[in-house]
Parts: sequence; C-alpha cells; structure tokens
Amino acid sequence: MRRSFLGILAILFASLLSTVAYRTVSAAREKQAMAQTPSQNGPFTDYRAEKPGTVHHISASDLPQPYATPAAENQAHVVSRPSNGWPQAPDGFKVELYAGDLKNPRLIRTAPNGDLFLAESGPGRILIFRGIAAGGKPESTETFATGLTRPFGIAFYPPGPDPKYVYVGNTNSVVRFAYQNGDLKARSGPEIVIEHLPSGLERVGGGGHWTRDVAFSPDGKKMYVAVGSRTNVANTDEDKSEFHRADILEANPDGSDLRVYASGIRNPVGIAFDPSTGVLWTSVNERDDIGDNLPPDYITHVQEGGFYGWPWYYTGANEDPRLKGKHPELKDKVIVPDVLLEPHNASLELTFYEAQQLPEKYRGGIFASEHGSWNRSVRTGYEVVFVPIKDGKASGGYEDFVTGFVTPDGKVWGRPVGVAVAKDGSLMVSDDGSNSIWRISYAGK
Repeated sequence: MRRSFLGILAILFASLLSTVAYRTVSAAREKQAMAQTPSQNGPFTDYRAEKPGTVHHISASDLPQPYATPAAENQAHVVSRPSNGWPQAPDGFKVELYAGDLKNPRLIRTAPNGDLFLAESGPGRILIFRGIAAGGKPESTETFATGLTRPFGIAFYPPGPDPKYVYVGNTNSVVRFAYQNGDLKARSGPEIVIEHLPSGLERVGGGGHWTRDVAFSPDGKKMYVAVGSRTNVANTDEDKSEFHRADILEANPDGSDLRVYASGIRNPVGIAFDPSTGVLWTSVNERDDIGDNLPPDYITHVQEGGFYGWPWYYTGANEDPRLKGKHPELKDKVIVPDVLLEPHNASLELTFYEAQQLPEKYRGGIFASEHGSWNRSVRTGYEVVFVPIKDGKASGGYEDFVTGFVTPDGKVWGRPVGVAVAKDGSLMVSDDGSNSIWRISYAGK
C-alpha cells in the first residue's frame, strides 16, 4: 500500500513538473516571438498593434502557405484586472463598468422594451438588467430563468415591439418561455422547441463547440440556429458525429422542418439579421493548427445553400493540407467570406447598430466581439471591432473599436463575448475574463 501511495505521489509530482516546464517553454516561445515578430506583419497584426480607430484589411491573396509557422499553444490564463486596467475606446467615447462580479457572462441581447438579457452559461441561467442609473449602473437586476444547459442564444418572438416568447439556445436544445414586455421572471418552465441538437456536452458524439445562437427572420416565418463543429478538422465522410454541425440550421418557429440552411461554417458563434436588408450574417471561428496566420476568422453574410469550406477548404479554394485531395469537386463552390479577421481571433457575438447615440459613421454597421486567440505565438483579438456596412455590403475592412484587455507584457484580464445596443443607444459588452459588462457611450461633440 505504501509503495502504491508513493508511486501515485511520484506520478503527480512528475505531472506537475511537466506542466510547469510546458508553461515555461510556452512563455519563452511567446517572449521570443514577441522579440522577433513585428506587431505589423503585412496585413496581419497582434495585440500590440490594436488601437481604437486602427483600420485593418486582409484579403484572400494575403494568406501564407500552411505551416509557414509552427502551430502555437498560447492560452490566455486570465489574470485579475490590474489597477490601471480599463477598456480603451476611440476619442470622444466613455467606457463605464455597468455590472461586475458576474459568473461566466456570455451572449447579451436587448429586449424590445430595452431590458438587457444576459446568458450566464456556466450557472445555466438568464439574467435581466434594467435601465441605467447614476454612475452607469443598472437600475435593477433580476434572474429570469435557471436550470438551463449552457444557455447562449437569446431571441424574442415574434420580431417587433410585442414579443410573446423568449427563445433560448441551450447547447443541446432550443427552448422558449412565454413572455410579455417587462417580465422579469419566467412565467412558467421552458417549452422544448427543438429537443435534440448536436450536444456540446462531453459524451459520445458530444463535446467540441457548444454555443447555440438563435435568430428569427424579420418576417418571423423562420428560426435559425448556429451549431459549431465537434472537432477542429475531421473527415466528415467517415465521422458521422459531425451531422448537423458546422452548419446554420433553419426551422419553423415551432421547431418543425429542421434543415441545413448553410454549411461548411466551422463555428458560427454569432448570428444576426441586417435590419436594413433582411439578410443573415454570422461571426465565425475558423480552424487551428496550420500556422499563426491561417486561416482568418471571418464575418460574412450567409447565402441560402451556401458552402463555406469546412472541413475541406478555407477562405475560398484553399485546401486544408490534412484532407488533401479528398473533394476536388467542391473547390470552386466555396464562398469567400466578406470580412477576413485576424486568424484565431475567436470572433463571437455580433450586432447591427441602428441607434442614434453614436456618430453617424457607425450607423448600419456591425460591432463584433473578439474573444482572443490561443493558437497564435503572439496574442490577437481580445477586443471589439467595427465593420462598416454600406448598402448592405462590407468593403472587407474592419476597425479596432474597444481594446486594452491585454497588458503590455501580454497578460490577459478581459475577454469580450457579447455585444448589444442598449435602449439609449450606448453599446454593452459582456466580458467573461473579468466577469463584467462594459458600457460604451459617446461623450464627444
């Protein structure tokens, strides 16, 4: 027994030494990369070049070859917000801490009456924040519903000023609650709308990307659910656990007639309709492990029946080297996304800005949260970006809007997840690094 106990201790000690050594090597590699790699490398940048107002434009022709750099393991390992840590916005904007001490705050969405609904995914609940009091804090905070399974997506149905239901995307289902404007508590338990979504729970066929956003077409006739892949890359000819994954699904509001609306989208975390055109857009995490600058994450409009490449291709006709020669007939069918972001940015929620408080240049455009990289030798992301939209189309560029969640020496204290427009036109950003909601308002002329 004593020998067995000592043996277990030896194994644990060896494991601890291995972890410490790994993190030491990872830190050394990052330090070396920061010393050798400029923050601006053609169109590709890292957090040191992110600054409010800086414009970026990456095109498909800018992409390097696969494995031009080694795959990196550079996890965030979030630290407490330093005393001088505060999000940075463009000149004329003010950033306030709207709410703190939250637990895993993820997607945030504005109800028609102006209440802010927040999914705390880890605890499995939906919170409601009402109003903006003196000092930029909420007037009240209530728990709308509990007992959910990694909730993320939130949508109000029917679209318009007088919804009758709140829909919630659990990781393994879509449910709805009866609702009237101003409700602060769920009127009853959830009604199941789609019972068996591919699950993000760890079991056979489960795991992998777990967020499930939900949106309705402007006419209210169709519901859309975003489902990410189970794996980084897989031969889906053989791996049937990817069924109905890496897709945006379409169904009737009651969950019937479920089908694939668009495919080959590795992880379409956020979805939203452009209110000016009625076109669906998505914010996407692309695959990992083929280099620092491959492939770009992206924001794009979504075509019915469109194929966006996963797992065989990326950013158009670029073949994934791990599945070389598998499907040459698909090469010319892959849609190039509208806006290419920094690779490994981890682009999450997006929202269209239709309010009046912010300057005119932002009206009609997209704000999107970039949760931040782990598969890059020097960090990128950890910010909120702005994508200009004109006449329903993007030019391909984007702009840093809120930055500052990484310290100058590369320590991460904040990770934007959700982004929503408050009733007064200010921008609300949830952050599961500091477990906060930040309010960005315009104070300039």
